Amino acid sequence: MAHPVIEADECIACGVCVDDCPQGVLELQDVATVTDEDSCIACGVCVESCPAGAITEIAED
Repeated sequence: MAHPVIEADECIACGVCVDDCPQGVLELQDVATVTDEDSCIACGVCVESCPAGAITEIAED
């Protein structure tokens, strides 16, 4: 199943990706975290919206 890959050391914890995700699969903890991989539709909105470039790909498991 597809889900975003977030580079924790690059994430600035701004929350933009969390707010932009249409499926609500991301949560802001110390950094952005995928909390519901099963509901991710791999749309790429989070990748495009991340100002730090911390979300670099959608992984297929």
